[in-house]
Amino acid sequence: MMTIERLEEKLRQAMLDSDVPILDELIADDLIFTMHTGLVVDKQYDLDAHRSGMHKFTKVEIDDQQILNYGNFAVVAVKTYLAGIHDQQAFSGTYRFTRVWAKRQDRWQIVAGHVCQLVSL
Repeated sequence: MMTIERLEEKLRQAMLDSDVPILDELIADDLIFTMHTGLVVDKQYDLDAHRSGMHKFTKVEIDDQQILNYGNFAVVAVKTYLAGIHDQQAFSGTYRFTRVWAKRQDRWQIVAGHVCQLVSL
């Protein structure tokens, strides 16, 4: 059985590689994800952004990760430095993600998430 820690690392690498088949495996079909802009997106939005090249990460570095396991659910809070290109614009910054993993039919997938950008005060 895969641990959430290993699944999170698999997700990090898939994000970095824009590995759509792995992302498809890790993300639930009924995903609800709130972007740092407030836009709520679904699985297809995420996969299409990677598939089309609209979204390409060059760095995905984990700084701090907390995982709470509740049996068939797990909550992950992670601080991540991201760099890459979105819609032909370079970006970089530190972000906080919250992801909810659910175990359904003996398989863990991300069912919900939220990201916010950290700003220096």
